[in-house]
Amino acid sequence: MMNCCGLITVQKEPVPLQSIEVELEVRDHVATVVSTLKYQNKEDKPVEAVFVFPLPGDAAVCHFSAVIGQKEIVAEVKEKQEAREEYDDALSSGQQAFLLEESEQSPDIFSMKVGGLAPGESASIRLEYVTELAVQADDGLRFCLPAVLNPRYQPQGSEGASVQVFSVPASLVPYTLCFCGRLFSPRPICKVESSCSLEPLQYLNTDQTQATVKLAAGHKFDRDVELVIYYKDAHQPTAVVEAGQTSAETGTLMGDPVVMVSLYPEFPQSVMSSVASCGEFVFLLDRSGSMGPSVNSKERHQTRISSARDTLLLLLKSLPMGCYFNIYSFGSSFEHIFPQSVEYSQKTMKQALKKVEEMEANLGGTEILKPLKHIYSQHCIPNQPRQLFVFTDGAVGNTKEILDVVKKNSGSHRCFSFGIGQGASSALINGLAKEGGGHAQFIRGTDRMQPKVMQSLRFALQPAVEDISVTWGLPKGVSVTVLSPPITSIFQGHRSLIYGQLTGQSSEATEGSVTVKYSLAGRPSQNQLHFSLKPAEDTGLTVHRLAARTLIRSLEMEDRELRGRQDGGIKEKVMQLSVQSGVSSCFTAFIAVNKADGKVIQGPLVRRNVPTAGLRYRYAYVKPILCVVPASCELDLMAIHDCLEWNVAPKEKTKDMTCFDPFKGASSLDVIGCKEATAPKQPPRDPLLQLVSLQKASGCWILDPDLAAALGKTSEEVEKSKPAMVTSEVWATILALIWLHGFKMDAKEEWELLAMKAASWLRAQNAPCVPECVDAGNALLGCSLQKDALML
Repeated sequence: MMNCCGLITVQKEPVPLQSIEVELEVRDHVATVVSTLKYQNKEDKPVEAVFVFPLPGDAAVCHFSAVIGQKEIVAEVKEKQEAREEYDDALSSGQQAFLLEESEQSPDIFSMKVGGLAPGESASIRLEYVTELAVQADDGLRFCLPAVLNPRYQPQGSEGASVQVFSVPASLVPYTLCFCGRLFSPRPICKVESSCSLEPLQYLNTDQTQATVKLAAGHKFDRDVELVIYYKDAHQPTAVVEAGQTSAETGTLMGDPVVMVSLYPEFPQSVMSSVASCGEFVFLLDRSGSMGPSVNSKERHQTRISSARDTLLLLLKSLPMGCYFNIYSFGSSFEHIFPQSVEYSQKTMKQALKKVEEMEANLGGTEILKPLKHIYSQHCIPNQPRQLFVFTDGAVGNTKEILDVVKKNSGSHRCFSFGIGQGASSALINGLAKEGGGHAQFIRGTDRMQPKVMQSLRFALQPAVEDISVTWGLPKGVSVTVLSPPITSIFQGHRSLIYGQLTGQSSEATEGSVTVKYSLAGRPSQNQLHFSLKPAEDTGLTVHRLAARTLIRSLEMEDRELRGRQDGGIKEKVMQLSVQSGVSSCFTAFIAVNKADGKVIQGPLVRRNVPTAGLRYRYAYVKPILCVVPASCELDLMAIHDCLEWNVAPKEKTKDMTCFDPFKGASSLDVIGCKEATAPKQPPRDPLLQLVSLQKASGCWILDPDLAAALGKTSEEVEKSKPAMVTSEVWATILALIWLHGFKMDAKEEWELLAMKAASWLRAQNAPCVPECVDAGNALLGCSLQKDALML
């Protein structure tokens, strides 16, 4: 009989993982993360614990060790198959062994095996990685500790085996999480925001350049742990030189100094205030079943798909006249509104919006590869640069396949990606933007999708930066080998990172420089940074490991591109670099075997899968249902809710009740006396979206009862206040602009582009009496705005 003391799963299986402690150290824009996982076997037989968990997709995992009693066993990096065989051999011999490996399909999923824990024995596993922090559009630096791992949809026929994910509802995660961080910056730390509850920020010095941050007790595992760090005078260009490892051979990556250069190009205001009037805008929307849940717990009526519909409304209203556009949506299959991109006009915009209003999360699985290939097969329109916007919850199993296709087509488009909800794959979302020369955004917790997407549209409407080149100025005797892929895109406020291996020495000069040249709106521009060649202190080997990770990822992609057309030389190079640097790759794994005490584990091992938190409604569109529960049946309503979503047995289950299988779809749903119900009444439409929905493609509004209602007035009040000399369209458009500026300044990022289009339309009318119209509009709406504030 199983001994069920300690932590147990829903299936009444003991969980040997007791707790996870995470220590974060941030130095400027680089994070070092140390996770300690504490295991204890409370069963009466030896166990093997298997834990599949998420990490940031761009993390450089550089340390893995285990402490058993007083002994530490440090893992080595070896070729993956060799490491697996060594692990299996050790377990067969009755030895303890520990294995950590990256998923072959997605670099943001890792599998950890703790093999041979004897009854009553404890083990402490230490995992360390380094990563760069992403720069947000509002200049915050974003760190994310993934805590949610959703099942990954593996399309039929895709390469490689799928990763088996063991997920449970957040409330049933059987271990605890403790998280604390220390922040160090050359500039004052202004604030730290988070989607989770934090204890107050504690400053460690008077100039506020050092601080500690801590997760409040009782993390519910219903969200990733996300921090956004804001520095004063953020994002100055910097360069850090790090000395090589003394034990490593000179001439190798780890033996030579490495420089990390961070550049933040600043564009002239005249360029930033201009908006491109051309382009082909292609929107690709995930309509898989997993887009059905609410965006966050505070706004349960706002589902991911409804938020995406609202966002598409804002996008379509903000597009410039003269551009082209199309909308694709996908699940197990894909659909498009037009056979190919069409010119943006009132007619095509209206057709598209009608289709968008009908979109639901009802297309099954998450097969993004087919629509991407179809989009890339469409001929580009001359003088209309293609801009691709991808909206998805990122739950796919063929990440590398997708990114390879985007990279192959990177010369024909820019890709802007949006990860929706907790557990969105960072490898997919960041990878789409990186390989597609665009920008990535994540919508989590209480985030609104609309402002983030509109920020990216502003990036897309910036003039394209062309002819990018990087030149180095180094003293005689010193040379550089660039380890990063070439810079293919530059945006205002967007960081560009360059890693370089420095070889040679100079007896005289102690300074170098790097210059990025590019063409912006047809004008040559450049940014230059001078830096000291003297190695920084106290950086350890962080820069080297990040550089190694960057080079490993580039080589892995190159290997996939050349697969079948080369002799394995690139794979060999990746493995050599991975072993030398101690940084994981898709071809290697960390392996540790406890050979010291000679103790043999007796008896067969019992496998225990350690679950992660996962989200609900995976790949099924579930119609609203009405559950009629007999009065005699005392069931917790939340338990029923979890059952319906998770296929988890409630405390009491009758023979008439079965829970739906999230991978088979809604057809398998059959609940106690269940009847299909009408959908719940939707809340009234947001006033901003109501007004925006009435705008014409040209930018103007029409004076009609719908507009009057959106402004909170009667038709008679609006008509009566109109100055005699102006047309009804001019009057309506001025009223709409006054209302936006007077009542919705908190959402300016969402409507700014469509307001610019409206102001441009007004200026083109050469309308008389505009100041009088503004005064009359102010009087009608109770505002006091000046003409200049409306961009008129």
